[in-house]
Amino acid sequence: MRLVAHLIAAALVFVAIPALAHGYKLGNLEIGHPWTRATPPSATAGGGFLKITNTGDEDDRLISASSSISSRVELHTMDMSGGVMKMRQLEDGIPVPAGATVELKPGSLHVMFIDLTAPIEEGAIVPVTLTFERAGSVDVEMPASAVGAPGPNGDAMKMDGHTMDRPENGKAQ
Repeated sequence: MRLVAHLIAAALVFVAIPALAHGYKLGNLEIGHPWTRATPPSATAGGGFLKITNTGDEDDRLISASSSISSRVELHTMDMSGGVMKMRQLEDGIPVPAGATVELKPGSLHVMFIDLTAPIEEGAIVPVTLTFERAGSVDVEMPASAVGAPGPNGDAMKMDGHTMDRPENGKAQ
């Protein structure tokens, strides 16, 4: 009977750990579903994605990020200009308005890991420190999905009960 109790307790730990890894709280900020993509062996850069909800009544700003997997981490956006996708660094950070949610996702706002120390492998856990102007810093873990995955689950990203499927052309953004 004691063995059964230990096995049940161990199983509950393995079920609870992934659930806890999906969300973090820092003051009035909720950081949900951080993730990254695996990279090809020759890649020198990778992206990080997450959702930030500001439940407070004061604006905040994600001002920097850092990680041991790369020599530099920047906050970026991607925009369409004249039919061409352009990426640029957001030197002033990413605003997180009071009462709003900001999503960092492929083809949009994201964390950029530059000069990777090694490829990001599928299934790896990438440690990242996010620093906010008001709330301070928080360490998060970004599990790595497959190369080119559009979301943390590979084929689709579920957030708040809605599913975002692959783009119509079948290619990840």
